[in-house]
Amino acid sequence: MKSLVVLMLVLSVGAAGGQQTKTPAPCSEAGTQIEMNDCAAKEYKTADSALNRTYQQLMAKLEPEEKTSLKTAQTAWIKYRDANCDFVADQYKGGTIRPMIYALCLADVTRNRTTELKSQIEDRNK
Repeated sequence: MKSLVVLMLVLSVGAAGGQQTKTPAPCSEAGTQIEMNDCAAKEYKTADSALNRTYQQLMAKLEPEEKTSLKTAQTAWIKYRDANCDFVADQYKGGTIRPMIYALCLADVTRNRTTELKSQIEDRNK
């Protein structure tokens, strides 16, 4: 039961950031911790796929020097993302909820990075 409360809290954080949304929280249909972990992993995989598409779109618009700079920034960002999400999830170290917390963190941070890269694309289209 505690894991369900934590899941709902984690999922509501994104919606509480001033966004008015009627869509159900991701993984709200999951019933067991295993289902929640699997769902969170799928959320991350979806976010990662969107990031990769956006990254490739931006790379296609860049000059060679800019591509090198973006690749360096992206590599640093990945290291940050992984270390940060490890830190966030480690408060549940040893618990069955940790994989879910880790994957939801990855998904959230990855979606934010996708937004940043989309903004770079928009700026170059002006």
